Amino acid sequence: MTPEEIEAHFTRTDGQYLFARWQRPIVPVVFGVDDQTLEILKGAVEAGVALAGHQMAETDPELGVNLMFFFFREWDELIAVPDLGRMIPDLEPLVGRLKSADANQYRAFRFEENGAIRACFVFLRMDQALSKMPAESLALGQVVQSLLLWSDQAFATQSPLAVAEGHTILRPDIAGLIRAAYDPVMPVQSGDPTHALRLYARMQAGQT
Repeated sequence: MTPEEIEAHFTRTDGQYLFARWQRPIVPVVFGVDDQTLEILKGAVEAGVALAGHQMAETDPELGVNLMFFFFREWDELIAVPDLGRMIPDLEPLVGRLKSADANQYRAFRFEENGAIRACFVFLRMDQALSKMPAESLALGQVVQSLLLWSDQAFATQSPLAVAEGHTILRPDIAGLIRAAYDPVMPVQSGDPTHALRLYARMQAGQT
């Protein structure tokens, strides 16, 4: 992966470079799935956190939980979720925009004072496309996209996942990028495109 490709993964459609990672331990919770899918998703979170060299915890002292996955059939179901409107500002207009766009997923992030990720809300409308995906692939892909603040176009043309010997895996270049992003010497947040050069250097160091 070149420095330019790394930069593109964190450059938004408005041209702004914006990177952030988690600082506090991750505490996930999942709504709307059966026990089997729940275990698959929790396993994916554990694998992603281990890859990053980050930490998980049983509870967040401020928030209780800070990585929330919601699975549902229709966007309107979110409006009926107790207290969700307090956590997601302007929830009803957001639902309206997502319905108009026929979207099947949306992620909302909250940030610490220093810009690190404080919380992430993952909303998945299980339409035909998502329902056809193997649970392992869906879980891994969503966890990867929750570990960092990626560009809104980061995976528009190429998935972070690949298939090797019949198994879905995280692309090695994306895995290397996540590891580099969580290197202790790297900042938890950056709006400077030269940050991509530092990520590239850490990735190269990790390959030696």
